[in-house]
Amino acid sequence: MAANSEKFENLLNLALDATGREREKSLQLGVGFEPEEKRWELIVKYSGDIMRLSAENPEIQVVELMNEYAILYVPENAMEQVASAPEVEYVEKPKRLYFAVQEGKQSSCITPLQGARYQLTGKGVIVAVLDSGIDYSHPDFRNEDGSTRILALYDETLDREFTAEEINQALDAPNEQERFGIVPSRDTSGHGTHVAGIAAGNGRASGGVNRGVAYESSLLVVKLGTQEPGGFPRTTQLMRGLDYVVRKALEYQMPMAVNISFGNTYGSHSGTALLESYINDISNYWKTSISIGTGNEGAARGHTSGILRQGEPQEIELGVGEYETSINLQLWKSYVDQYDVVLIHPSGARVGPLRQIQGPQRFVLGETELLVYYGEPSPYNMYQEIYIDFLPARDYINSGAWTILLVPERIVQGSYDLWLPGQSVLNQGTGFLYPTEETTMTIPSTAEKAISVGAYDAKYQQLASFSGRGFTRQTNQVKPDLAAPGVGIRSAAPGGGYAVRSGTSMATPFVAGSAALLMQWGECVIILPS
Repeated sequence: MAANSEKFENLLNLALDATGREREKSLQLGVGFEPEEKRWELIVKYSGDIMRLSAENPEIQVVELMNEYAILYVPENAMEQVASAPEVEYVEKPKRLYFAVQEGKQSSCITPLQGARYQLTGKGVIVAVLDSGIDYSHPDFRNEDGSTRILALYDETLDREFTAEEINQALDAPNEQERFGIVPSRDTSGHGTHVAGIAAGNGRASGGVNRGVAYESSLLVVKLGTQEPGGFPRTTQLMRGLDYVVRKALEYQMPMAVNISFGNTYGSHSGTALLESYINDISNYWKTSISIGTGNEGAARGHTSGILRQGEPQEIELGVGEYETSINLQLWKSYVDQYDVVLIHPSGARVGPLRQIQGPQRFVLGETELLVYYGEPSPYNMYQEIYIDFLPARDYINSGAWTILLVPERIVQGSYDLWLPGQSVLNQGTGFLYPTEETTMTIPSTAEKAISVGAYDAKYQQLASFSGRGFTRQTNQVKPDLAAPGVGIRSAAPGGGYAVRSGTSMATPFVAGSAALLMQWGECVIILPS
């Protein structure tokens, strides 16, 4: 293995050094590793001929994406080959993505645009939904004659594309069993169906009452994820899905508005990681607009921050709820700042100061094992990360009030941020005792060229408490770009009916649908010679 390679991100280096048990217990370290095949899935930025890796070692599989990005599947014993390849610039491991879930059109001023004056419906524009799939039989995604509005459906869990012709054949089937025999893709969570309904549902099942924004747009749908337990997709699958829809839009020669309602909390939140860089790059291809929800971490107590000053130690208190099987903690700081980090167990026992050395450090406090990694500079991150995994010695880590003590030695800048995993994987009671609501946007909504969407409550005309907030860390981009209705939104549900949901997942398709309307308007504008 090529642990501690300068081309590998910090988390990947730590994952390669971790034991099988540590990967299994951790929320992050095992993501992207296939233990049965002893193989890693990797995100790679490259230049030159990346296929040379596969030619030299047929066990290395390469999936080329646009603009010199690729997904690699690499046997664990071939990681050194990837690290030493001159074509490879930088490598990251996948991260897990989670749904951003917690009277929209009128509040968003969509209704006048659909009226007689503008008559904007999204016709001639693609709305692409990268999510949990879609109930393709729902009336809201079918034309008046019953045929599908979906140009193509790519199901990553089946690794299969279904064409409009195949979907229409399934819709003509006499019963559900035969229908799913032809197109077996299902939206088991209903999240993708709900999102697609907001962005582009035509409201046929409700007589037009629950009509979406771009209700005459064509649809491209990607069901993200794999058949592995847990069901949530990885960042690699999001990248492959995005690459797919951009290539399809080019094939159809139609402008496209993309909706992404997934995110995660791992990273510096500065918009510089490979996933965010890829989104920035691919947004320049063709006529593409990408809208991404900022997540629901605004009030989740998963972020805190502060300013260290010389001679003033600071204590950061972290509450850990009962029956927590694992958590991880990221501390991001400037490389020029030097300070000691001490971890204090709820009992008062402590470890540290942690040493700034290469490779993992391991400690045991009570029933909790600590796995620590000090990050180094990288081409895609100018900030230093101190990553701490809390793993159970038996079944659960110790509950109670933990303390992270920061003792300044030499302070130049002083600012620091800490993040926990998203609320969807933490137990009630786990969170910082003194959280900071700013800089709680999930990644990849931090990408500079994506439209980052927060949520507000249209009934009370105020920002939703759960909505992820900006700015981006250190780079101070003005994010989110805007907010849309995200509380109590009624939209399509599997089975042909409707459901009410809340979250930035529901706010984002209002913006994606609006982008489709603007694209339709732009395509129709005729510029007269002066």
